[in-house]
Amino acid sequence: MHLTLLVPGLLLPDEIRTDTVFDLTAPRLSLLLGRGQRRELTPDWLPGAFGLSPPLPAAALRKVGAGGTAPGSWICLDPVHLQVAREGISLADPAQLKLTAAEAAALIEVVAPLFADWGTLSASSPSCWELQLNKPVDLTTHPLSDAIGQNVDPGLPGGPDGRAWRRLIAEAQTLMHAHPVNRSRDGLGQPTINSLWAWGLGSLPDAVQAYFNVTWSDDPVLAGLCAAVQTGGGLPCLKPPERFQPASGRVLAVMTCMEHPARTFDALAWREALLALERDWLAPALASLKKRECRELRVIGTSIAGIAGPQRTTAFSLTWNELWRIWRRPRPLTALT
Repeated sequence: MHLTLLVPGLLLPDEIRTDTVFDLTAPRLSLLLGRGQRRELTPDWLPGAFGLSPPLPAAALRKVGAGGTAPGSWICLDPVHLQVAREGISLADPAQLKLTAAEAAALIEVVAPLFADWGTLSASSPSCWELQLNKPVDLTTHPLSDAIGQNVDPGLPGGPDGRAWRRLIAEAQTLMHAHPVNRSRDGLGQPTINSLWAWGLGSLPDAVQAYFNVTWSDDPVLAGLCAAVQTGGGLPCLKPPERFQPASGRVLAVMTCMEHPARTFDALAWREALLALERDWLAPALASLKKRECRELRVIGTSIAGIAGPQRTTAFSLTWNELWRIWRRPRPLTALT
C-alpha cells in the first residue's frame, strides 16, 4: 500500500497559525514533518496525476461522476447564497444550504428558460447544476471552492460573454428572490438561494490516466475523473472510511475535515480536526508503515486559495527506511507554513 492523504486546509493561514498550534501536540504528524521528505508541489499536481492540465472541466466531469453522460461542452451554474456584511458581499459556504432535490427542481424550472439560448440546465445533485451548451461561450470564471468566504467580484463572470451572463444571473436573482422555495426557507431560518455561480467550463478530455489504483473521496469532480479513466472500466472512487484501513496499491484519500475550519479561521475546530486526523489516520498508518504493510505514507497539505491568492501545496512523505532515521528529530507543528 502507498497511501496519499490529501488534506485541504492543513497549511494554516498566517492569521491563526501561531495561536492555533503553539501548545498543540500531534506526535505522529511531528514525526512525519521531521523524518520525512518535504516537497513543494504546484497547484496542478492532482490534474497531473490523471494526465491532464488545469483547469478541469468540472461540469462535464460531475455529470459523468453522477453516472450520466456528458457529450459536448458544459458549464457549472451552481446555486449559492450571497451574504451582505460590513466588508461587502461574500459567498457563503454552499455546504450550509442543504438544498433538497424538490427545491432544486423547482428553482431550475424557473431559471432554466433564462439560459435556454445558451443551453439546457439540469442537476447532477441538488447543489450541483450544469448547463449543457448548445453554442460556444467565452467566459472568465473562478472555481466555486476558491470563492467561498470571499468578497464577490461584480465583474465575474468576465470575458467577452461576461456582460450577457451577468445580466442573466441578475434576472435569475430576481426570479429566485420571490420564489416560494426561498420564502419557505426564509421562514424556517434557512439561507436562501439568491444567486448562481458559473465555473468549470469545458468538455470531457480525450484521455484520462491515473497514477492511483483507488480513491476515497466525496468530491463529484474527482468521481468524474475516476469514471473517465480509460483503463479497466474506470478507477474506483469510494466513500472515505472513517479511519485508516489497509488496502493494496496506490490509494488517494481526500480528508475534508480541516477545510472549513481553515477557511473560516476557526482555530478550535481546526485543532479538533487535526487531532482526529492524528488519531484515526496518522497513528494507524505509521503503525502499518513500521510493519512494512504500508510502503509509503504521503500527506499533501494545501492552503485555502482565494480568488486573488494562489494556493500553496506541500507534500510530506515517509517510507520505512526514513522512519528509522532517529537522528532526525520530530518538528513542531509550526512547520505547517
